[in-house]
Amino acid sequence: MTDYAKQFMLLLMNEKCYDNYFVDFDLLNVDCFKALLSKGLGMGIIAGSVLVKVPQISKILANKSAKGINLFSVCLDLFAITIHMSYSFVNGFPFSSWGDTSFLALQTAIIAFLVLMYGGSSAAAFAFSAVYSTITYVLMGGLTPLNYLLIAQGFNIPIILLGKFSQAYTNYQNGSTGQLSAVTSFMLLAGSLARIFTSIQETGDQMMIITYGFSSFANAVIVLQLLYYWNADKEKRAVGSSASKKTAKVKAKKSD
Repeated sequence: MTDYAKQFMLLLMNEKCYDNYFVDFDLLNVDCFKALLSKGLGMGIIAGSVLVKVPQISKILANKSAKGINLFSVCLDLFAITIHMSYSFVNGFPFSSWGDTSFLALQTAIIAFLVLMYGGSSAAAFAFSAVYSTITYVLMGGLTPLNYLLIAQGFNIPIILLGKFSQAYTNYQNGSTGQLSAVTSFMLLAGSLARIFTSIQETGDQMMIITYGFSSFANAVIVLQLLYYWNADKEKRAVGSSASKKTAKVKAKKSD
């Protein structure tokens, strides 16, 4: 039983920190605390990422509409996530420092598929799935040199900003956040903020740290829009409901 407990703890810390905590009982070791906190945060982010975009997917499916969701923004977001995932995987970084991107990539690809599907182009939706799967294999299957991935990772910052600001502009034009999920947006902001710390602690990769910094800023813009347009969306739904009732009454009178 003790061996199993040790193996589990070694998933969260190295041998040195394990000895500090459980052999020397040095519970105030700052370096080990930072490492443990980072690993715990990383695992928590990965666990959360399994469902982070599910509310968005569910909202699209429930309404049978992707209205207000900018496909260009979704595709840019997917590209940035996929490049980051590939760069981290090929570099051999700890899974706890990037594992969430694998789940985010899958869910973002599903959102793009649904946007195309409900946009009236099922052929384009399936073609997109095939092309994306091929690109992912090329990037992560050892067919792409690391220095190419490093260059692509450098383009992630403008891509992330362009993608998020495209969605922000769509929200501004519509005066509403449409089918955007507040839960998903808040979770993405929290995850990107936490990833700044885990990247500093576990990889020390300046490119990753800077990327997550800009990603946090861009996610914050979307969250602020969600808060700003919250009442506007409620009013639109109320007006729509009132108009529907009036239409129903008029029809009822005519039938009489």
